[in-house]
Amino acid sequence: MPDTRALLNPYRELLNEVDTWFRRCSLAAGEQIACQRGCSACCRGLFDITLLDAFLIKDGFDRLPQKVRDRSRNLARGCLEIIRYRWPDFAVPFLLNSYPEEEWDEVMPEDDETPCSLLGADGTCLIYDSRPMTCRLHGIPLVDDSGEILFDEWCSLNFVDCDPLQMVALRGPFNDIFTRELLLFREFTTRLLGQPFNELDTLIPAALLLDFDHFTLPEPLWNPSCS
Repeated sequence: MPDTRALLNPYRELLNEVDTWFRRCSLAAGEQIACQRGCSACCRGLFDITLLDAFLIKDGFDRLPQKVRDRSRNLARGCLEIIRYRWPDFAVPFLLNSYPEEEWDEVMPEDDETPCSLLGADGTCLIYDSRPMTCRLHGIPLVDDSGEILFDEWCSLNFVDCDPLQMVALRGPFNDIFTRELLLFREFTTRLLGQPFNELDTLIPAALLLDFDHFTLPEPLWNPSCS
């Protein structure tokens, strides 16, 4: 496999910065933030993740005991079979970008309460240290240090009697973080596929079934974001 695994270290370092921001927010907001390790209230339904996050997930997943992996893979296959009712040709490498974005909500409805394939029997994340970027950001609105609001929603368990958008202590360097994430993603796809992409998205259940040692894109090569 191309030297893609070496990129996990700088990506984990970037994710550690996100975790540091989240811990700082928890200290600043106190009981206004219910999110903590072990809470699985939001670990329901499907959502898109980057291919780099899928690679990170697979790295953590492959370290789990065989019995645990078998259970999660079975759950993942069930989720993907449901998607095939809408997209019959949805198959390896399970990229969402081949389908019109307006159809994504149909396969990822907000009211889907299906537990994540990587939730353990006790409700804890089986790959917590390898969870994707979006899981680490979820629960708090994203307001850049500049004051730019990048995402104005938050978990309903948080901030029940205050407006987090007005809390300066919750701001973070998100424009810088996302710029660095994109650069890492372009380097990752260059090493994996031979050319840089700005966007390739999949799902957590799909990540459990991907083989990055023999990863290829379907022909013709889909590449609308390549620069």
